[in-house]
Amino acid sequence: MRVGIVGCGVSGLASAIVLARAGTNVTIFERFEQPRPIGAGLLLQPSGLSVLDILGLGEAVRAMGARVDSLDGRTLKGRPVLSLVYERWKPDSFGLGIHRAALFDILFRTATGAGATVVTGAQIVGIDDVEKPVVRDVQQRAHGPFDLLLIADGSASALRTVAAPKARAPLYPWGALWAALPAPDALWEGCLNQRYGGASIMMGVLPIGLAPHAGAQRHVAFFWSIRHDQMEAWKSGGLDAFKARVRSLWPEAGALIASIKSPDVFAPASYRDVAARPWRKGRTLLIGDAAHGTSPQLGQGANLALVDAVELGAALAARPDSIDEALTLYVKERSAHVRWFQTLSAALTPVFQSRSKTIGALRDILMAPMCELPIVRRLMLETLCGVAQPPRSVWTPPHIKE
Repeated sequence: MRVGIVGCGVSGLASAIVLARAGTNVTIFERFEQPRPIGAGLLLQPSGLSVLDILGLGEAVRAMGARVDSLDGRTLKGRPVLSLVYERWKPDSFGLGIHRAALFDILFRTATGAGATVVTGAQIVGIDDVEKPVVRDVQQRAHGPFDLLLIADGSASALRTVAAPKARAPLYPWGALWAALPAPDALWEGCLNQRYGGASIMMGVLPIGLAPHAGAQRHVAFFWSIRHDQMEAWKSGGLDAFKARVRSLWPEAGALIASIKSPDVFAPASYRDVAARPWRKGRTLLIGDAAHGTSPQLGQGANLALVDAVELGAALAARPDSIDEALTLYVKERSAHVRWFQTLSAALTPVFQSRSKTIGALRDILMAPMCELPIVRRLMLETLCGVAQPPRSVWTPPHIKE
């Protein structure tokens, strides 16, 4: 079987590993001349870690990342808003903050080591036939045909409507600025810390462990929520003014970013609410953020992408004689899990990123006591850990035969 994958991100690389190890001929198309990650850090949840364990990569990512035992969100005055501890879901459970480049390097080396071919400088702009896919790049070079094509080019996918003509992916008004910084001390270890000023100010610090080519220096990722229409004002306001504002709102974070010399350290991130049903047309399948990208409120993008990869592998293994039946099974198995995170992400976005003073005030009053209600707390922990899929039982990893 020949499989083409458009996109060299988490979903594309993880899928390539699963499929190449199963003996599939895999070709990944990457628009950049040099494959690279975008962004500073991400949080791997127990769901994503279980997938990496299935792929035999758990030890490698744990060695590069930083253990996260809890999430602590507070108002600027220090009032608790959101407090979740992983071990209250299952003993010894935890999240793992990791530098995006570190995760990328591990996945990329493993995918190519498994036999996947990476074609760089190939920006795919068209698909000739969804049943026996042939893709065309911006130079109008044809690649294929393939028995199966995975569109894994992210939430801003240029190919999504080929598989899902009615798909919508509006840009969220709010994005974020991210910076990976050396951790000066142990202050930030073990916890994802966030601070909120109503619903219009949100910032946080996530421990992310080691950065590639940076030796033994531990790192953290600092993020600042910002509207896209405020980006130019942020740039023109100057770095010193921004650092002074952060210091006035959250002194510890202000000290963390004090040594930054250039605004170029901050990488802007944008997010989309992707509604793309169905995910497939013929033998062309949307996967990862291209299929179900959400806002970052639940921190599940990379985890859902990893789950997509092993569920696709399991479906193909369960229906070895029919790709079409395998894809139908895959969509069925993934629907409840993905639907929950898409729905909840959309509901929570205005609670943490909006201009509504009322929503922010209600959140600060109600969310902390709600976290202590047993049923609510259990669902929130299952959601944090990436396994919730109401009304069914929680998601559990499939068994993958190599």
